[in-house]
Amino acid sequence: MNPAGTIAQASLSLLFAFLLAGTGLAAEKPNIVLLFIDDWAWNGTPVPMNDGMENSRMPVLQMPNVERLAREGMKFTNAYASPQCSPSRVCVQTGQSSPRSGFTVFMNDGRQDYFDEKGYPDFPVIPCISDMTIDKDAVTIPEALKPLGYVSAHIGKWHMRGDPGDEGYVLHDGDTSNTPGNTLPDSAKQRLPDDLTDPKLMFSVTEKALGFMSEQAQAGQPFYLQISHYAMHEGRECLPATREKYTRHPLVQAYYRKIGKTADTIKRKEDPAIWLGMGDDLDGRIGAVLDRISELGIQDNTYVVLVSDNGYRHKELLLTKGLNQPHHGAKWWAWQGGIRVPMIVKGPGIKADSVFKGNVVNYDFLPTFVDWAGGDPTTLQNIDGVSLASYMAGQPPTDAFLNRNLYFHYPHYRSSMPHSAVVSGTFKLLHFYERPEIPMLFDLSQDMGEVHNIAPTHPEEHRRLHDDMMKYFDQVGARIPKRNPNYDAAVYENSKEHEKRVQWGPFAGSRQLEEDER
Repeated sequence: MNPAGTIAQASLSLLFAFLLAGTGLAAEKPNIVLLFIDDWAWNGTPVPMNDGMENSRMPVLQMPNVERLAREGMKFTNAYASPQCSPSRVCVQTGQSSPRSGFTVFMNDGRQDYFDEKGYPDFPVIPCISDMTIDKDAVTIPEALKPLGYVSAHIGKWHMRGDPGDEGYVLHDGDTSNTPGNTLPDSAKQRLPDDLTDPKLMFSVTEKALGFMSEQAQAGQPFYLQISHYAMHEGRECLPATREKYTRHPLVQAYYRKIGKTADTIKRKEDPAIWLGMGDDLDGRIGAVLDRISELGIQDNTYVVLVSDNGYRHKELLLTKGLNQPHHGAKWWAWQGGIRVPMIVKGPGIKADSVFKGNVVNYDFLPTFVDWAGGDPTTLQNIDGVSLASYMAGQPPTDAFLNRNLYFHYPHYRSSMPHSAVVSGTFKLLHFYERPEIPMLFDLSQDMGEVHNIAPTHPEEHRRLHDDMMKYFDQVGARIPKRNPNYDAAVYENSKEHEKRVQWGPFAGSRQLEEDER
C-alpha cells in the first residue's frame, strides 16, 4: 500500500473511532423523566415522608409503584414548592423563585402593571398583579438541555399560558389548563359514569409519554420528558372499577355510615372512594412509565423524579382513626400545608432506600437536570436554584446549603391574603402584609405544625430573615403590596373567605389547633 493510501486509511480509522466515541458519549447521557403531580399533599402518598411519623403518609391509599420508587431511590423529607400550581410550574421550568420570575399566581386581567387596583378595592392592602407568561429571556429546561444533546417533551397540564413549543418542547399538548383534566360534565356531579375510561386523562397522557420515550430510546437520543398529570386535582375522577374497590374498604364504609350515606347516594365530589381511586389509577400510570423504562433497557441510565406542584390538605387522612393533619394551612398559603410536598428520585448513582433531610425546592430542578446532562449549572444566569446532583450521589450537604434561604411570595388575595415566607434551615419566617406589626417565626424542627410563634423570643433571628427577605425582594424586583387608604372594615369582614383569612392569618403567641389537627 502506498503512503497516501496508508494515511487515508489511518484517517478514516481515526474518524470512525471518533464517531463511535461520540455515539458512546451521547448514549451515556442520562434520560430524565419528571412525574409532576397536581395538588398532592406532603402526606398524600402511602410512603412516609418522615420515617416513624404515621401521619406523614396516607395509609388507606394503595400505591405500590410509588412505594417501589421509594425503595429504589431517595426520599426527600423537606421538599418545597409554591403555594399554587402555576407559579410552581414556572419555578420548575426556569430555576427561578416566584418573586424573581414575577409569576406568583394564575390570575391577572392584563390591564395593570404592578398593583391590582380593581379586584379588592375595600380590603386592607392593595395586592399585586402577576406576570402572565414565562419571561422571554428566561432559560427553560429544554433550552438549557438542547445544547447538551437533548430533545424534550411536555405532556399534560401546562397552565403557564404561552406555547410550550416556544420554550423548546418538540412534543407537547399546547397551552393546557385544568379544563382538559376535568373530563366529566356537570350532570356527573352525583355519580361517576359507568363508561369512564380515561379519568383525568391519565391513560392518554401516559400513552403519549410512553410513545415519546420509546421513539427516543430506539434512536439512541437522550431525552427530557415531563409528564404533568391532571390528577390529583379536584374534579376527582377514577375508573369505576377502582372506585368500587375502595367503596368496599372498611374505613370508607365506616365513613359512609358516619355521614348517613351509601356508595350509591354520596355525591361524586364528596366521595373518598373516588379520590382514593384516582390515586390508585395514577399509581398504575406511574408503574406503566417505570415498566416501559425497564422494557427499553434504559433503567440504569434514566432519572425519574416524582414530585407535587403544591401542598394540599387531604381529608382522606382522617379515615384512619387517630391520625390528624400534620401541617397548618393548605394550597394558596405559604404555611407548611401549602408548600411542603412529597418528592422521590431514583436514577444512576442514587442509593436505594435512602433519605435526604435538607431543604430542597422546585427551582432546584433546572440546575440539577443540567448537571445530570453533563453541563455546568453554575453558568446558568439569573436563577435561584442549585444543583442537587452531588447530594443525590451521596455527598454530605454543606452548612451553607442546609441554611440557605428559600423564598415564597404570594402578594395576592383569593382564599388567602398577601403574604411571604422564608425557610432557612429549621427556621421559618412568615410576613403578612395586612399585619406587619405581628412578627412571625417558627422552629420547624420542634413545631412542624407552626403552632407556636417564637418571634418575640428570637428577635435577632426574625430580624435577620426579614431583612434578608426584603433585600432579596428588592434585588429581584418582586412586587410588594401597599396599604389601602380606602380600606372598609365592614366590607372586608363580610367578604367571602374572611373567616378563613382570620383563622389562617397571623397570630401572636400560640394558635388554637383545628379540629382535624387534634
